[in-house]
Amino acid sequence: MASGFGIVLRGVGGLYDVRGDDGRMIRCRPRGRIKLDSLTILAGDRVEYSIVDDHGGVIERVLPRKTVLLRPAVANIDQLVIVAACAQPDPQPLLIDRLLVLAESHGVHPVVCLNKLDLVSSSVPRDLAAIYEKADYEILFCSAKVGTGIEELGSFLKDKVTSLAGPSGAGKSSLVNALEPDLQLVTQEVSKKTGRGRQTTRHVELLELSAGGYVADTPGFSQLRLVGIDVLDLDSYFPDIWKWKGDCRFASCLHRGEPGCAVAAAADEGAIAPSRLESYRLFMEELEQERSRY
Repeated sequence: MASGFGIVLRGVGGLYDVRGDDGRMIRCRPRGRIKLDSLTILAGDRVEYSIVDDHGGVIERVLPRKTVLLRPAVANIDQLVIVAACAQPDPQPLLIDRLLVLAESHGVHPVVCLNKLDLVSSSVPRDLAAIYEKADYEILFCSAKVGTGIEELGSFLKDKVTSLAGPSGAGKSSLVNALEPDLQLVTQEVSKKTGRGRQTTRHVELLELSAGGYVADTPGFSQLRLVGIDVLDLDSYFPDIWKWKGDCRFASCLHRGEPGCAVAAAADEGAIAPSRLESYRLFMEELEQERSRY
């Protein structure tokens, strides 16, 4: 019985499409012992499979994951591109910060992509970018509609496994369509009544890029809870805050009003965007509340 290794592109109804390292596409079901181990197979998983017949194969085992995110649920990604619209819907810095912390806490390289430049004046993306440039994050400026930044985005994705994440309506599917027109992913305009995007992507799926690599087009969301993060580790997932932590008067400083807090002083002086410190403090409260429940 022939066997090989490959990457899971998608799972539907208990069956998984696997792109073998030899280029073939195999629809597989998981071996029973995988089910017994209660392991959820994710898009991006590297697996070993066996060919059963002309109709498909069996996933024998899931190889160890180098990274895993549960929302969006995807494994072994090299980077997380956080897509935020400059308008329609309005940008949500708090959600961007949540996704950045999610990436940082899981060892995934984050990139911020500001989309829909065609809808706003140049000052809007410039002001948004300034928040994250202080943290040394890479910023992409794009418009899926007019093609701005699409070539640069493509160079970021080439030969990597990338997940796109962001709220519904931010334009994730539109960006993928601009890169790969033949995919023809379904998109919808933002609701004029609610100002929010309508959900078009229903599940995580790895899409193959013609230039090499894969991109996961993921369902959008408006809320994201941070779980499994130690309160004392939180500031290490904010590079702009971590940069100043060593200058605080007290090594145990949590940057919530303690005397001699260098982080608060840096925010007052503009070295850290005030919204970032606000996000940090809000996340700290949420994590403390989560911890107190158990």
